Order: sequence, then structure tokens, then C-alpha cells
Amino acid sequence: MRDLLKDEANRGNIKIYQTLADVVREQYEVVNEKLYLKEQFDTASLFIIARKMFLTYQCLDSADMRPDKKGRVKLNFRKKNSEFLERYRRNLYNGGMFFIKKHDYGQAYSMMDVYLDCERQPLFDGVELDGALSSSAAFWTVFCGHKLCRPDSTLKYSDLALTNKKYRRRTLAYVAGAYLQKGDTLNYVKTLRQGFEENKTSRFFFTRLMDYYNNANSLDSAMNIVNTAVAADKDNILFLFAKSNVLLNLGDYTGCIEISDSLIARNDTLADVYLNAGVSYLNLALSLEKDLKSRKQNAKKILEYYKKALPYMERYRVLAPDAKEQWAPSLYNIYLKLNMGKKFAEISDVLRKMRK
Repeated sequence: MRDLLKDEANRGNIKIYQTLADVVREQYEVVNEKLYLKEQFDTASLFIIARKMFLTYQCLDSADMRPDKKGRVKLNFRKKNSEFLERYRRNLYNGGMFFIKKHDYGQAYSMMDVYLDCERQPLFDGVELDGALSSSAAFWTVFCGHKLCRPDSTLKYSDLALTNKKYRRRTLAYVAGAYLQKGDTLNYVKTLRQGFEENKTSRFFFTRLMDYYNNANSLDSAMNIVNTAVAADKDNILFLFAKSNVLLNLGDYTGCIEISDSLIARNDTLADVYLNAGVSYLNLALSLEKDLKSRKQNAKKILEYYKKALPYMERYRVLAPDAKEQWAPSLYNIYLKLNMGKKFAEISDVLRKMRK
């Protein structure tokens, strides 16, 4: 029957569509009977045939809708076929869940897609379809689209998926990823913002927003996000560290040092916290050194800043020995300014080897 339909001349022949639908229905009922009788059968084939059956009946319905020579449309099969299919529609959802458990996301997506597509098919116009599982099915299409790295598939039913409170946070995360894949920065950030507003302590939305705003040098927006996050969880180390980064980039070195010291008091193994504090002291020293008129007047204060930067940078070196690009130049300047001969010679050797 499918071969016959490949010929354009046969595509108006309703009997071919009807015969094909009857054959697929018979295949489905054979496997379904084995399930009922608890006989051995291929579970996957039951669901795959169910999907084929729905698609075949939709083709039959499309052929049935064609007007005759006088432009009249007489539906001969819709009512009977829609009532029959409605009883088995749940198996499309069950099939989707079956394939998800098997990690066959392509098949799972196809099952859920047909399940949801029933709601827009003319075939079911006269039937009240059960919508209890629709938002869940929509979420699983979002999930499968994400797993398959198909952003358009992820987004197809995303609006419906977002109505499901249980899966809303995950849906927003997957939708954001889809927009990122498509290069749609505007909707990517918009979705992240929406996710963050609804989940202010979520690491996922927070870190991605911070990365975006920091990379875009939108420091005011970054500070707005980090302040909102800290207000929601004032003891969160990630949020506080992020705030120290923003303060450092804004040139609020005193504020950065204050937060860094508070974090070190709680955990003295956070390498980048030492780096932020050390760099802040160095920047305070450099800002005074740039002013030629007051450099002599501030000489003592400048030296004090270098002394304060020293333990932070040396500790950072211990905690992050491979990050030479970060600590080697800073320690070179500190040892030079503090006239620490042996250490200066050692760090000079480190820099020499790095240049090679």
C-alpha cells in the first residue's frame, strides 16, 4: 500500500489509505493481544506500531477531507476512527516514557510528538482528548530535544512544558540551552533571567548570567544579579565569591578585600579568593604609584599595600601552583618593591622559564 501511494496517480484513491490503515491496525491489535494474554512480545514494537497507526489514520483522514468534484467534503471515516484511536492514545505517552528509560531519545521524542500533535489534528476535532498528561509530555519533548542537541525540537512544545510546575525549572534550563545553541543571545539571557527570578539560589541560572554579564562587561547588571542572590542566601560561598569578582572589576578594592577575608575565615583553601584579595592590594598600590605628584607622599602607604598583598599571593601560589601566569608577575613586583633578594631571584627564574 505504501508503494502504491508513492505514485501520484494513486494519492486520491481513498481505498488505498483505508486498506493501509486497516493493515497497520491489525498489526497493532496482534501485538496488543499478546500483551493482554501476557504472552512474550517485543515491547518496543508495540509502541512503534502504535505511532505508525496514528500517523496512518491521520493520512487517511487527510484523504477523507478532500472535496469532491463539486467542492463538497463528506467525512466517512473520522468519527469511527477518532473514537477508536482515542482509546489507545495513552500508549503513545507510555511508549515515550519506555524509550526515555532506554535512553532512546529519538524514538521517545517521536512518541511524545505524535501524542501532543493529536490535539491539533482535525481527525480529533469531535473528540475530547484527555489533557492531563499534555504538559508532562511537552516537558519530555524538551528533555529529549536537549539530549539530542536539536534546539528546534527542544523549543517546539516548550510553552506548554512551562505550564508544568514540577518541571518548570528544568524546562527553563533546557530552553536557555536551546537558545544558546541557536545563537539567540537575546532569548538566552531573557530565559536565564526568568529562571533566576524564579530560582534565586539556583547555581545553573546564576553562574550563566554572571558569565554573560562579566564577559559583556555589564558590571552593573552583574552586581544586580549577585546582590539579589546574596539577599536570597547571604552565606552562599559561590554568591559571595562572585560578588568579590564584580567588586574587583568595578575597582572597589576595599569591598573585595572585605568579602575575601570573610570567605578565607570560613575556608582557607579557596585559591581564587586569595587571588582577588592579593590583586586588590596590588591595584591599591598601583593606583597611588600612578599619581606622580603624591607618590613620594604616599610611599609608606604604597609599601604597606605591597606587604599586605604578599601573604595572599604566596598562599595563592601554594594552592594553585600551575597558575603561574597569575601569581608569577605579581610576586615579581612584590618581591622587587619589598627588596626581597632571594625570593626575587627565584621568581625571576620562574618567569624566565615561562618565557622560553
